[in-house]
Amino acid sequence: MLKTLYGKLALALAALLAAIGLSYGLISHSLTQRYLQEAQQGFNRDLARNLVVDQGLVAGGQLDLKALKATFMRYMMINPSIEIYLLDAQGRILAYSAEPSVVKRNRVALEPIRAFLAGAALPIFGDDPRSHDARKSFSVTPVPATEGADGYLYVVLRGQMYESFERIYQDSLLLQLSGWVLAGSLLTGLLIGLLLFHVLTRRLRRLAIRVNDFQGSDFTVYTPYQGQGVQGDEIEQLGAYFDRMARRLRTLIAHLEERDTLRRELVNHVSHDLRTPLAALHGYLETLQLKADRLSPADQVLYLDAALRHSRRLGRLVGDLFELAKLDAHAIQPRRECFPAAELVQDIAQKYQLPAREHRIRFMVRLPAATLFVEADIGLLERVLDNLILNAFYHTPPEGIVALELRSTGQAVTFAITDTGQGIAPEDLPRIFDRFYRGSSKAKDDGNHLGLGLAIAKRIVELHGSTLWVASKLHRGTQFGFDLPIRAYSAS
Repeated sequence: MLKTLYGKLALALAALLAAIGLSYGLISHSLTQRYLQEAQQGFNRDLARNLVVDQGLVAGGQLDLKALKATFMRYMMINPSIEIYLLDAQGRILAYSAEPSVVKRNRVALEPIRAFLAGAALPIFGDDPRSHDARKSFSVTPVPATEGADGYLYVVLRGQMYESFERIYQDSLLLQLSGWVLAGSLLTGLLIGLLLFHVLTRRLRRLAIRVNDFQGSDFTVYTPYQGQGVQGDEIEQLGAYFDRMARRLRTLIAHLEERDTLRRELVNHVSHDLRTPLAALHGYLETLQLKADRLSPADQVLYLDAALRHSRRLGRLVGDLFELAKLDAHAIQPRRECFPAAELVQDIAQKYQLPAREHRIRFMVRLPAATLFVEADIGLLERVLDNLILNAFYHTPPEGIVALELRSTGQAVTFAITDTGQGIAPEDLPRIFDRFYRGSSKAKDDGNHLGLGLAIAKRIVELHGSTLWVASKLHRGTQFGFDLPIRAYSAS
């Protein structure tokens, strides 16, 4: 139990209350001792003066030595609880009511005597002649000394009356009740503290159970924390922070699982797409090696062209894979510059006029009347438009139309590529930008479409702070597009 937070808090509270009780007892005892000594000294304050008067120790202004000796002898016999000493003006002991062997000092300090005679607050402790270092309460009065100078009658209160007071105090019902009240208060405080600690740590125990359950379920079973959240106390805040961490952890796990699925698909697609051109390339080269002497020069050229075509396809696949990997790793950052968007569109349009005629596709370009400037990486933006146009050519049948359009939408320039191809099925739209994804629709397959173009285009557009969008109707056509902010032209 002591290993738990509740056990440690309970032990700390018990130790604290015990220390408080002990301190209170020691302080009360010390104050009581001081009070009893003060009461004794106050009760006997005039004892020395009364002795002088009652015993007739001073007669005619002179100290009566015979009466003093008689007083010493009398009090040694009938009241040994007090000790009487005759001091000179310097505090030297001249005579005393005790056996000579018990007196250890030959003088006492005068400062306590002067304070007593000046009426200082009690208790006042003076030197005890029977000890080298003890100090006790006393009563004192000035008397004439035998040499003519003033001396003192110094009476040390030995303590019978003090002991009587102490016994009365110890037997006092009030003292006993005070002790029981103190013990009861400490015990009540301990019980209330334990109850409060139990209530406060209960929420912490619940949170610990939830954390353990969450960890034990491989981070799949999660119960949201019901509380005040970050507006509550530290335990509520801890619960809210755990909720955030758990949600974040589940999101990361889901993301990792998704990435693992994508990785498996990537390996599967890469192995398939690499195997096909490699097998073809190997087959043509092996044929050339085995049948070189039996093939005509024309057949050899045909085999070499086919091997070269598959080699180029393999090179494009590897290049796209490296480019997509660098984009995912943020190793490619756009080098932005301000330029007229129409010039880039016109250059790309000229590049694809001949391939469009070869595919018997009508390639159209639509430009706005105004000159619109954008800020982007020209090379990366051209790569995006290349991939979108090639994708449109791939999915557009002969005699179809592919249009590259540039238009202003107020604060932005929209780049749009529209085709009249077969369109995209609604169930394929959410995954159209996944790498190697070819969709469920049947399209012509010439071995050159690898399924990476749209994924690369999407990453590049995102690097420019925009989003690549798609709109499609099945058997009607598809449009891809993205927006870039219009920039004011600056010669600098």
